[in-house]
Amino acid sequence: MLLFIAFWLLVSLIAFWILLEPVTKVLHTLWEIIIQIYDKKPVDLRTKFGEWAVVTGSTDGIGKAYAKELAIRNMNLILISRNLEKLKSTKQEILLINPKIEIKVIAADFTEGENAFLKIRPQLQDISIGILVNNVGKQYEYPMYVGEVPEMELWDIINVNVGATTLMTRLVIGQMQERRRGAIVNVSSGSEFQPLPLMTVYAATKAYVKNFSDALRAEYSRYGITIHHLSPLFVNTKMNAFSHRLQISSVFVPDATTYARNAIAILGKMDSSTGYWAHSIQKFITLMPPVWFRTRIGQMINENLRQEYFQQKEQKKLL
Repeated sequence: MLLFIAFWLLVSLIAFWILLEPVTKVLHTLWEIIIQIYDKKPVDLRTKFGEWAVVTGSTDGIGKAYAKELAIRNMNLILISRNLEKLKSTKQEILLINPKIEIKVIAADFTEGENAFLKIRPQLQDISIGILVNNVGKQYEYPMYVGEVPEMELWDIINVNVGATTLMTRLVIGQMQERRRGAIVNVSSGSEFQPLPLMTVYAATKAYVKNFSDALRAEYSRYGITIHHLSPLFVNTKMNAFSHRLQISSVFVPDATTYARNAIAILGKMDSSTGYWAHSIQKFITLMPPVWFRTRIGQMINENLRQEYFQQKEQKKLL
């Protein structure tokens, strides 16, 4: 009798541990949705974290929109991107929003790896950085099999998505630790939720960003540093230009401004989120099936997007 009871206790314990992680993920996602919809009280970012914010990949898409939202909140900005002319243009756009803030620009190409930081490091060393937004990212031109992706493009994806996030964090985290305040915002992707065929390397780099963020939070949260991890799904930016459907804004495919406005509203309130309530609903549904099923569905979606890209290409040739 005791052996029978012990056996079923063991079975129950194993079942509990198996179910704990997926149930926890689902409950966390539900909490994301609730916070993003109902907690509208703004955080004073300048007071909480510091006066200066650095945004990488700041001349397009989410990065540019996020920089504008920081400007609205009176944060001084350091904009980093590879194109100096676009940086100057973005600076002028943002100054029209808030002419009272200071804005510095740094032209650096993160595909150059260490050489990019030779340009960045001396320009940041005397500035107390309150917020770092690791937004810069690189994706495939369109969904491809790994053997089709040009070798240089793979190096660029790894250098930008992994290298830039890691080394920019290391560059500023020491001073944040000394001041015992600051925030690092790591922009990942919903592609991190499972392996993603036809976006294999891109998704793998975003899984790195998630694990990096979680471990970094464990190391540095005791120093008052916020590690904020974002995993957006599809956003209407030129990064998704391979699909005309993803260039049409909707509730579930927001434009960059809508996404950034929602994402910045939860900085200082949640450690990890999609950054946008409708994406969190999608995440809730996505995480319900097992990983193998999600991987297969992701592959089917990317195969469909791949065919759409080739069809668009053929149509352009005919025009």
